[in-house]
Amino acid sequence: MIKIDVDMNKCQHYGQCVFEAPEVFQLNADDKLEYQAEAPDEMLGDLEAAADVCPMQAITLMRE
Repeated sequence: MIKIDVDMNKCQHYGQCVFEAPEVFQLNADDKLEYQAEAPDEMLGDLEAAADVCPMQAITLMRE
């Protein structure tokens, strides 16, 4: 499993991560980011892409 953390103090809710990994990241009705705290290893590529495109570099990934 991959643990996902988004520093909500850095996150500006641009939503670029949503395009890379929509199964994990979503914008809610108020356009605020929501995300799952864990994802399967098979999603590593999409999650790394999401972390890379984050303009605020607010996403941290950790493998268990």
